[in-house]
Amino acid sequence: MFFRRTVLAGLTAVMFSPLAAFATSLPDLGGKTVVVVTENAYPPLQFVDPKSGKAIGWEYDAMNEIAKRLNFKVEYQNTSWDAMIQAVSDGQYNIGMTGITIKDDRKQKVDFSDPYMRSQQFMLVRGDEKRFTDAKSFGALSDGLIGAQPGTSPFYTAVYEILDGNEQNPRIKLFETFGATVQALKTGDVDLVLTDSVAAKGYVDSSNGGLKVVGEPLGTEDFGFIFPKGSDLVAPVNAAIADLKADGTFDALNKKWFLDYKMGQ
Repeated sequence: MFFRRTVLAGLTAVMFSPLAAFATSLPDLGGKTVVVVTENAYPPLQFVDPKSGKAIGWEYDAMNEIAKRLNFKVEYQNTSWDAMIQAVSDGQYNIGMTGITIKDDRKQKVDFSDPYMRSQQFMLVRGDEKRFTDAKSFGALSDGLIGAQPGTSPFYTAVYEILDGNEQNPRIKLFETFGATVQALKTGDVDLVLTDSVAAKGYVDSSNGGLKVVGEPLGTEDFGFIFPKGSDLVAPVNAAIADLKADGTFDALNKKWFLDYKMGQ
Protein backbone atom coordinates (compact mmCIF):
# COMPACT_ATOMS: atom_id res chain seq x y z
CA MET A 1 0.00 0.00 0.00
CA PHE A 2 1.81 2.89 -0.54
CA PHE A 3 4.52 1.58 -1.86
CA ARG A 4 3.30 -0.20 1.42
CA ARG A 5 2.18 -2.91 1.75
CA THR A 6 4.55 -14.91 1.47
CA VAL A 7 6.50 -15.49 3.62
CA LEU A 8 9.35 -17.16 1.17
CA ALA A 9 6.80 -18.38 -0.20
CA GLY A 10 7.10 -17.09 3.23
CA LEU A 11 10.19 -16.13 5.02
CA THR A 12 12.34 -15.46 1.98
CA ALA A 13 10.47 -12.24 1.71
CA VAL A 14 11.59 -11.14 5.12
CA MET A 15 14.77 -9.19 5.24
CA PHE A 16 17.32 -9.34 7.95
CA SER A 17 20.58 -7.59 7.88
CA PRO A 18 23.66 -9.70 8.38
CA LEU A 19 24.27 -10.47 11.99
CA ALA A 20 26.05 -7.41 13.12
CA ALA A 21 27.92 -7.01 16.30
CA PHE A 22 25.62 -6.81 19.30
CA ALA A 23 25.09 -3.35 20.59
CA THR A 24 26.98 -2.90 23.80
CA SER A 25 24.50 -0.35 25.08
CA LEU A 26 21.35 1.41 24.00
CA PRO A 27 20.08 4.92 24.73
CA ASP A 28 17.94 5.31 27.86
CA LEU A 29 14.89 7.49 27.18
CA GLY A 30 14.10 7.79 30.85
CA GLY A 31 10.60 6.38 30.84
CA LYS A 32 9.14 9.09 28.59
CA THR A 33 5.82 8.46 26.84
CA VAL A 34 5.98 7.87 23.07
CA VAL A 35 2.75 7.95 21.09
CA VAL A 36 2.70 5.30 18.35
CA VAL A 37 -0.07 5.31 15.75
CA THR A 38 -1.13 2.38 13.57
CA GLU A 39 -4.08 1.13 11.55
CA ASN A 40 -4.79 -2.40 12.87
CA ALA A 41 -5.69 -3.56 9.35
CA TYR A 42 -2.57 -5.34 8.19
CA PRO A 43 -2.24 -8.87 9.58
CA PRO A 44 -0.04 -10.26 10.88
CA LEU A 45 1.85 -6.99 11.38
CA GLN A 46 -0.98 -5.37 13.32
CA PHE A 47 -4.65 -6.31 13.58
CA VAL A 48 -7.45 -6.86 16.05
CA ASP A 49 -7.59 -10.41 17.37
CA PRO A 50 -11.15 -11.62 16.58
CA LYS A 51 -11.12 -13.77 19.70
CA SER A 52 -9.92 -11.29 22.29
CA GLY A 53 -10.64 -7.97 20.59
CA LYS A 54 -7.11 -6.88 21.42
CA ALA A 55 -4.71 -5.27 18.97
CA ILE A 56 -1.84 -7.66 18.35
CA GLY A 57 0.80 -8.53 15.74
CA TRP A 58 4.45 -8.52 14.71
CA GLU A 59 4.82 -4.74 14.87
CA TYR A 60 3.24 -4.53 18.33
CA ASP A 61 5.68 -7.13 19.65
CA ALA A 62 8.62 -5.41 17.98
CA MET A 63 7.65 -1.93 19.20
CA ASN A 64 7.02 -3.19 22.73
CA GLU A 65 10.49 -4.75 22.76
CA ILE A 66 12.05 -1.55 21.38
CA ALA A 67 10.29 0.42 24.13
CA LYS A 68 11.56 -2.00 26.77
CA ARG A 69 15.15 -1.78 25.58
CA LEU A 70 15.08 2.01 25.23
CA ASN A 71 13.10 2.54 28.45
CA PHE A 72 10.09 4.41 27.09
CA LYS A 73 6.37 3.94 27.65
CA VAL A 74 4.24 3.31 24.54
CA GLU A 75 0.84 4.90 24.09
CA TYR A 76 -0.88 3.31 21.07
CA GLN A 77 -3.44 5.18 18.99
CA ASN A 78 -5.30 4.28 15.83
CA THR A 79 -5.96 6.10 12.56
CA SER A 80 -6.55 5.35 8.90
CA TRP A 81 -3.68 4.80 6.50
CA ASP A 82 -4.52 7.78 4.33
CA ALA A 83 -4.22 10.14 7.31
CA MET A 84 -1.19 8.58 8.95
CA ILE A 85 1.81 10.06 7.15
CA GLN A 86 0.44 13.62 7.27
CA ALA A 87 -0.54 13.24 10.93
CA VAL A 88 2.93 12.03 11.88
CA SER A 89 4.47 14.78 9.75
CA ASP A 90 2.36 17.32 11.68
CA GLY A 91 3.62 15.96 14.99
CA GLN A 92 0.31 14.50 16.16
CA TYR A 93 2.11 11.22 16.85
CA ASN A 94 5.74 10.36 17.62
CA ILE A 95 5.94 7.18 15.53
CA GLY A 96 3.80 5.55 12.80
CA MET A 97 3.82 1.83 12.07
CA THR A 98 1.74 -0.09 9.54
CA GLY A 99 4.08 -1.78 7.09
CA ILE A 100 5.06 1.56 5.57
CA THR A 101 7.28 1.29 2.51
CA ILE A 102 10.37 3.47 2.61
CA LYS A 103 10.10 5.85 -0.37
CA ASP A 104 12.00 8.98 -1.32
CA ASP A 105 8.86 11.09 -1.81
CA ARG A 106 7.64 10.20 1.68
CA LYS A 107 11.00 11.26 3.08
CA GLN A 108 10.00 14.80 2.15
CA LYS A 109 7.37 14.66 4.90
CA VAL A 110 8.66 12.21 7.49
CA ASP A 111 11.86 10.56 8.64
CA PHE A 112 12.14 6.78 8.35
CA SER A 113 13.81 4.26 10.59
CA ASP A 114 16.22 1.76 9.14
CA PRO A 115 14.34 -1.08 7.37
CA TYR A 116 13.02 -3.75 9.68
CA MET A 117 11.45 -5.99 7.02
CA ARG A 118 11.41 -6.55 3.25
CA SER A 119 8.37 -7.76 1.38
CA GLN A 120 7.04 -8.14 -2.15
CA GLN A 121 3.58 -7.53 -3.61
CA PHE A 122 1.39 -10.42 -4.64
CA MET A 123 -1.98 -10.79 -6.36
CA LEU A 124 -4.66 -11.82 -3.84
CA VAL A 125 -7.77 -13.30 -5.50
CA ARG A 126 -10.79 -15.41 -4.59
CA GLY A 127 -10.07 -19.10 -4.12
CA ASP A 128 -12.21 -20.11 -7.11
CA GLU A 129 -10.68 -17.57 -9.51
CA LYS A 130 -9.80 -19.24 -12.86
CA ARG A 131 -10.05 -16.35 -15.36
CA PHE A 132 -6.47 -15.14 -14.86
CA THR A 133 -3.28 -16.45 -13.31
CA ASP A 134 -0.87 -13.51 -13.44
CA ALA A 135 -0.61 -9.78 -14.07
CA LYS A 136 -0.55 -10.13 -17.86
CA SER A 137 -3.69 -12.27 -18.07
CA PHE A 138 -5.48 -9.99 -15.60
CA GLY A 139 -4.57 -6.96 -17.70
CA ALA A 140 -6.12 -8.67 -20.71
CA LEU A 141 -9.34 -9.30 -18.77
CA SER A 142 -11.21 -6.19 -19.84
CA ASP A 143 -13.81 -6.26 -17.08
CA GLY A 144 -11.55 -7.27 -14.18
CA LEU A 145 -11.52 -4.80 -11.26
CA ILE A 146 -8.76 -4.04 -8.76
CA GLY A 147 -9.48 -2.80 -5.25
CA ALA A 148 -6.90 -0.38 -3.81
CA GLN A 149 -6.40 2.51 -1.44
CA PRO A 150 -5.41 5.74 -3.22
CA GLY A 151 -1.76 6.71 -2.91
CA THR A 152 -0.59 3.28 -1.84
CA SER A 153 1.96 0.93 -3.37
CA PRO A 154 -0.74 -1.47 -4.59
CA PHE A 155 -2.50 1.45 -6.30
CA TYR A 156 0.60 2.49 -8.24
CA THR A 157 1.57 -1.11 -8.99
CA ALA A 158 -1.93 -1.69 -10.38
CA VAL A 159 -1.67 1.41 -12.56
CA TYR A 160 1.85 1.02 -13.87
CA GLU A 161 2.64 -2.72 -13.71
CA ILE A 162 -0.75 -4.30 -14.48
CA LEU A 163 -2.91 -1.77 -16.30
CA ASP A 164 -2.13 1.04 -18.74
CA GLY A 165 -0.46 3.76 -16.68
CA ASN A 166 -3.67 5.76 -16.38
CA GLU A 167 -4.22 6.66 -12.71
CA GLN A 168 -7.88 7.38 -13.53
CA ASN A 169 -8.44 3.93 -15.03
CA PRO A 170 -12.00 2.92 -14.05
CA ARG A 171 -10.83 -0.64 -13.47
CA ILE A 172 -9.37 0.54 -10.16
CA LYS A 173 -11.96 0.87 -7.39
CA LEU A 174 -10.82 2.97 -4.46
CA PHE A 175 -11.45 2.17 -0.81
CA GLU A 176 -10.58 3.96 2.40
CA THR A 177 -8.99 1.00 4.16
CA PHE A 178 -7.05 -2.07 3.12
CA GLY A 179 -9.53 -4.26 4.99
CA ALA A 180 -12.33 -2.83 2.84
CA THR A 181 -10.50 -3.84 -0.34
CA VAL A 182 -10.24 -7.43 0.90
CA GLN A 183 -13.90 -7.45 1.90
CA ALA A 184 -14.82 -6.19 -1.58
CA LEU A 185 -12.75 -9.00 -3.06
CA LYS A 186 -14.55 -11.59 -0.94
CA THR A 187 -17.98 -10.30 -1.95
CA GLY A 188 -17.11 -10.13 -5.67
CA ASP A 189 -17.18 -6.34 -5.97
CA VAL A 190 -13.57 -6.44 -7.21
CA ASP A 191 -11.49 -9.28 -8.63
CA LEU A 192 -8.00 -8.55 -7.37
CA VAL A 193 -6.22 -6.92 -4.44
CA LEU A 194 -2.50 -6.32 -4.38
CA THR A 195 -0.75 -6.75 -1.09
CA ASP A 196 2.64 -7.74 0.21
CA SER A 197 3.49 -11.27 1.11
CA VAL A 198 2.97 -10.65 4.80
CA ALA A 199 -0.66 -9.63 4.63
CA ALA A 200 -1.37 -12.04 1.78
CA LYS A 201 -0.35 -15.00 3.88
CA GLY A 202 -2.41 -13.77 6.80
CA TYR A 203 -5.57 -13.37 4.75
CA VAL A 204 -5.12 -16.64 2.82
CA ASP A 205 -4.48 -18.63 6.00
CA SER A 206 -7.64 -17.29 7.62
CA SER A 207 -9.90 -17.68 4.57
CA ASN A 208 -10.55 -21.46 4.63
CA GLY A 209 -9.84 -21.62 0.90
CA GLY A 210 -11.79 -18.47 0.09
CA LEU A 211 -8.66 -16.59 -1.01
CA LYS A 212 -5.42 -17.51 -2.76
CA VAL A 213 -2.34 -15.88 -4.29
CA VAL A 214 -1.57 -16.08 -8.02
CA GLY A 215 1.27 -14.90 -10.23
CA GLU A 216 4.81 -13.78 -9.52
CA PRO A 217 5.84 -11.06 -7.04
CA LEU A 218 5.46 -7.58 -8.52
CA GLY A 219 7.97 -5.59 -6.56
CA THR A 220 10.20 -5.36 -3.52
CA GLU A 221 9.52 -3.05 -0.59
CA ASP A 222 11.41 -2.23 2.58
CA PHE A 223 9.27 -1.33 5.60
CA GLY A 224 10.24 1.27 8.17
CA PHE A 225 8.73 3.16 11.10
CA ILE A 226 8.02 6.85 10.44
CA PHE A 227 8.72 9.91 12.60
CA PRO A 228 8.16 13.66 12.34
CA LYS A 229 11.05 15.32 10.50
CA GLY A 230 14.03 15.84 12.78
CA SER A 231 12.73 13.50 15.50
CA ASP A 232 15.29 12.63 18.15
CA LEU A 233 13.73 9.16 18.35
CA VAL A 234 15.14 7.99 15.01
CA ALA A 235 18.67 7.21 16.19
CA PRO A 236 17.62 5.36 19.37
CA VAL A 237 15.02 3.30 17.47
CA ASN A 238 17.58 2.46 14.78
CA ALA A 239 19.98 1.31 17.50
CA ALA A 240 17.24 -0.88 18.97
CA ILE A 241 16.37 -2.31 15.52
CA ALA A 242 20.03 -3.26 15.03
CA ASP A 243 20.03 -4.88 18.47
CA LEU A 244 16.86 -6.87 17.73
CA LYS A 245 18.27 -8.09 14.41
CA ALA A 246 21.60 -9.03 15.96
CA ASP A 247 20.30 -11.08 18.88
CA GLY A 248 17.70 -13.03 16.87
CA THR A 249 14.60 -11.33 18.27
CA PHE A 250 13.27 -10.49 14.81
CA ASP A 251 13.86 -14.12 13.75
CA ALA A 252 11.76 -15.25 16.70
CA LEU A 253 8.99 -12.78 15.84
CA ASN A 254 8.96 -13.98 12.22
CA LYS A 255 8.61 -17.57 13.37
CA LYS A 256 5.84 -16.61 15.79
CA TRP A 257 3.75 -14.54 13.36
CA PHE A 258 4.58 -15.95 9.90
CA LEU A 259 4.98 -19.66 10.66
CA ASP A 260 3.35 -20.56 13.98
CA TYR A 261 0.41 -18.15 14.19
CA LYS A 262 -2.71 -19.31 12.36
CA MET A 263 -5.11 -16.58 11.50
CA GLY A 264 -8.69 -17.34 12.46
CA GLN A 265 -7.79 -20.36 14.59
